Amino acid sequence: MSIEVKPPAERLYGRARGHKLRPRQEWLLDTILPRLAFTDPATPRAAFPAGIDQLWFEVGFGGGEHSLALAAAHPKAGLIACEVFDNGICSLLSRLVPEGHDDAPLPGNLRLWTDDARIILRDLPDASLDKLFLMFPDPWPKSRHAKRRFVHPEQIKLVARVLKQGGEWRIASDDPTYQAWVTEVLAAQDIFVGAPVTARPEGWPPTRYEAKAIRAGRQPMYWSVTRT
Repeated sequence: MSIEVKPPAERLYGRARGHKLRPRQEWLLDTILPRLAFTDPATPRAAFPAGIDQLWFEVGFGGGEHSLALAAAHPKAGLIACEVFDNGICSLLSRLVPEGHDDAPLPGNLRLWTDDARIILRDLPDASLDKLFLMFPDPWPKSRHAKRRFVHPEQIKLVARVLKQGGEWRIASDDPTYQAWVTEVLAAQDIFVGAPVTARPEGWPPTRYEAKAIRAGRQPMYWSVTRT
């Protein structure tokens, strides 16, 4: 495969809403989401008043199980989790606030960003992130859609700017086209170093996308690359 370097798309996702939301989901978006919303990229640590030791960011949290597992396992890491799809956002919120438990406490180390990840990454201070997660993103497998892939030659510098030296970027994918793309994009740069493995590393929470891929016979690949 040879990388065709076209500028990234204006936005990296399709429609932000699938089927019609139920009243409970609408309530979660109207009532709970504002309490977790991340709003000020210029001072990201201020969003975590209890104080944090590290600042992490997840691109596209899907159903939210990975973000929630990270937040629960690392209470001193402030996690900004990004997702644009209402159904995924509602999935995470419903895990936090199950029906009948409307007063459930919310994690103090989790904040949500519900717009394109690149908007916040452009506005965060230099070297503000310790870790960035990209777990099983939409592979956009057709070549004409490659510009929608988050891993993109022109976005390597965007990620590098916000990650501290020695910071970690985790990537996972089960799609052969995306795996080949990530391999080639990373091989063509010298800002991040690291090689993929085919077994989920220790400390990486599982996701439903990973489980679905394995059931279907697809082999995930996992990258942990370090900012030089």
